[in-house]
Amino acid sequence: MRREFKLPDVGEGLTEAEIVRWHVKPGDTVKVNQIVVEIETAKSIVELPSPWAGVVADLLAEEGQTVDVGVPIIAVDTGEAPAAGTAAAAPSTGTAEPVGPHEESAERTAALAEDLVPRPPAEGAVEPGAHGSPAPKEERTPVLVGYGVKTGAAKRRPRKATPSEAGTTQAPPEPAQQAPAPAQPAVAPVQQTVAPVQQAPAPGRVSVLAKPPVRKLAKDLGVDLATLRGTGPQGSITRDDVHTAAQEPARQAAEPARQRAALAAQDLEERIPVKGVRKMTAQAMVASAFTAPHVTEFLQVDVTETMAAVQRLKQLPDFAEVRVSPLLLVAKAVLVAARRHPMINSTWDEAAQEIVVKHYVNLGIAAATPRGLVVPNVKSAHALDLPELARALSELAETARAGRTQPAEMAGGTITITNVGVFGVDTGTPILNPGESAILAFGQVKDAPWVVEGQLAVRKVTTLALSFDHRIVDGELGSLFLRDVGAMLEDPLRMLAWS
Repeated sequence: MRREFKLPDVGEGLTEAEIVRWHVKPGDTVKVNQIVVEIETAKSIVELPSPWAGVVADLLAEEGQTVDVGVPIIAVDTGEAPAAGTAAAAPSTGTAEPVGPHEESAERTAALAEDLVPRPPAEGAVEPGAHGSPAPKEERTPVLVGYGVKTGAAKRRPRKATPSEAGTTQAPPEPAQQAPAPAQPAVAPVQQTVAPVQQAPAPGRVSVLAKPPVRKLAKDLGVDLATLRGTGPQGSITRDDVHTAAQEPARQAAEPARQRAALAAQDLEERIPVKGVRKMTAQAMVASAFTAPHVTEFLQVDVTETMAAVQRLKQLPDFAEVRVSPLLLVAKAVLVAARRHPMINSTWDEAAQEIVVKHYVNLGIAAATPRGLVVPNVKSAHALDLPELARALSELAETARAGRTQPAEMAGGTITITNVGVFGVDTGTPILNPGESAILAFGQVKDAPWVVEGQLAVRKVTTLALSFDHRIVDGELGSLFLRDVGAMLEDPLRMLAWS
């Protein structure tokens, strides 16, 4: 039995997806839950397993094609017997039986052939091939399909006179016996005009019409008059014709240069279809930017002690199998500060006209991928200890870089961190992830002059930028939250004190 697997809705409310890569081809044997295709939805790349075991009969969508949810994308021959009622009917035994596929096909062919046979037209109708005359009811002559219908009476058209018969009168042929033909007028005599015979040019020469000055100009410019088509009186060649022919090689030489310039102009622009993750990100950013009133505050922080703490953490056995980076301690500082200032971790409910304060943190980490920006989040990050948080961040980053982030991993975020420092950027004004009230940008850490206890010193310095929804977070709350994050990065012991 051939079964067709339809594109499912792998995320809430998705309507379409792009076929990224097939893992199978027609003729391959597949097992239940074997990955057969990768698709890109508006949120992420998803791997789809086969719901059946069998042999791939056909791939119904190509790589790069966008398919609507519910459209079949692959057919699998499961080798099962067809369900009852789908088999062909038994041979006829004289009683009414269901028509089998061959009989049904024959009936369709016969019906089609019958439709192709022209039917007699209605009285007064005009049939093709009858010269616009009304079609009679009787004496209809059968003809081949597609060649119209003839009437019963046939007649022959008079033959025209040939030039050799000029001056004579040609009588029309005798009409057919079935119907008398109307009288035809005699063909008028044709007067023959004999044109003067021109003398043929001598062998090896081509006759051209050009004045002596034009001939001399052509000789001076190296133009062959025999190759020109004159534009003067009676087709004579003019001086302009010669000059135009002399300039033609230069134009032909310039044509490839113009073609190369046109191709170069095409290469200056590239059009990339907006779809998948990038399309969803664009829509989300537009909705966020023009819905929530953004405010951004900045804070420069001496993170020398944080960088030293990162190096010490790397030496501990609890972090031996995970990547420890400054982002780990930034994330921990955000979690502690969110517990100290719960309103920063909330959302605006427009329908209910309420502020929903969330006493849990699904910590979002913005990640750049070749297909666009994704923001997966660590579920219940507030409940994780530092080693667990480090492992969760590592797994999240690896999955995002591989393009395997699932829609469920991006849903439900409450507050986000974007690490622009990895790109060598000091800071920015991040846009809120839709549904959240705050996002923190973590800039690059670099050596900078800093005053320490009244003395100028070289320290590790970064810049933090906090954007927040001013409907929920006022200036005081945003400033207190940003100050606390900065204080914990200046002295990581405060994380223990405030936890």
